[in-house]
Amino acid sequence: MICLTGDLHHMSLKTGNQKHSDISELRTAQLYLDLLRDAGVKVTFFVSGLCFVEEWEDLKPIVEDPLVELGGHNYDCFKPELWHRACKKLLGSYNGPKWYQSLDARRTIKAARAHTGKTITVWRNHMYMHGPNTETVLAGNGVVLVSDGVRKDAVGPVRDPRGIWSFPINVIPDHEHIYHAERSVEWVAWWQKRYNWTDDFGPESYPVSEWADLVLARLKENEGRGVVSNVIIHPITMYLADRFESARRIIDYLATRECIHISEALP
Repeated sequence: MICLTGDLHHMSLKTGNQKHSDISELRTAQLYLDLLRDAGVKVTFFVSGLCFVEEWEDLKPIVEDPLVELGGHNYDCFKPELWHRACKKLLGSYNGPKWYQSLDARRTIKAARAHTGKTITVWRNHMYMHGPNTETVLAGNGVVLVSDGVRKDAVGPVRDPRGIWSFPINVIPDHEHIYHAERSVEWVAWWQKRYNWTDDFGPESYPVSEWADLVLARLKENEGRGVVSNVIIHPITMYLADRFESARRIIDYLATRECIHISEALP
């Protein structure tokens, strides 16, 4: 089984991807969803709370589609940045103190419910930013599954004693491993030198077609081992990288397999 997921952000966040795109992030998600509809492939979108408040007309056709499962992705995606950096330094939690993290979850869940009538029960933090209180706070706000972080050896959701299931991404992510937008060969080399960044799939970035090859190989490997795959694909990344050409290759493969919403991976 395969869980296809993606993260959607409000345009006022002004990410690097958004600055390089000639259309809004939610518009790229609409184009991406058109491809998923044609293939009949389910997707779980983790959506920031401000998307509901600031861009509802563009978000509405996405979250109301029966192929889409709605998840939370923080309210404002950790703004202002200075506040969260201070929290990390002083409290050891970029997410902020427990009360603040709970407020963020409640605001996101409330915004989604007010516009859709749906209650968010699955979650991914922006930038996979996981703090010491994440499990407790999310479980206390009705979330049953969190999908933070990248772990090659993840085989499916694992129960946490704090009352929530955890299912990290177990297929090579797109944004951090693809040359696109500002992430040129030179930029990535500078980034690696400055931060020595890596994840469970290594530090390398690839042309998008090579990345797609790695994704397809990993999906087949996981299937052979009986592992549930948790894939992350950002619509705006695919739009910027090659106008969805590589995404189409992956979607064509997904159409031949059993694809489920991430909540359906729970025992």
